[in-house]
Amino acid sequence: MTTLRAMRWWDLEAAVALERGLFADPWSPETFWSELAGVPDTRHYLVAEDGGAVVGYAGLFATRHQADVQTIAVASAQQGSGLGGVLLEALIAEASRRGCAEVLLEVRVDNMAARRLYERFGFEQISVRRGYYQPGGVDGLVMRLRL
Repeated sequence: MTTLRAMRWWDLEAAVALERGLFADPWSPETFWSELAGVPDTRHYLVAEDGGAVVGYAGLFATRHQADVQTIAVASAQQGSGLGGVLLEALIAEASRRGCAEVLLEVRVDNMAARRLYERFGFEQISVRRGYYQPGGVDGLVMRLRL
């Protein structure tokens, strides 16, 4: 059974391992530490656990009026199970709880599974960031959900 809980420093090794296995330009341990340093003031990070193992994580940056999905990652073996939606729903709920009027995110133009997920939740494309994702210079779509 998969459960969500707040990400803690002791989850970083598992998160970094997932990150390296999933993304062409993975976050460093220092990036995760920097993000966790903002919890709870401007950041909200979750992990998904299954049988004691971290199988996903998600993070949100939230200011007074706007939130940004910083990351969502789901272990390859769990992809397609709905876990990405569970994590996204939790981030949206936190943004709403904090009084944000909208949630923004960037997604690779070629990541169709993620784009479909975001569209299912009501996110709309508002701009394109040319060459945003490295390596490879893949465009990033900026998407917004109004709360």
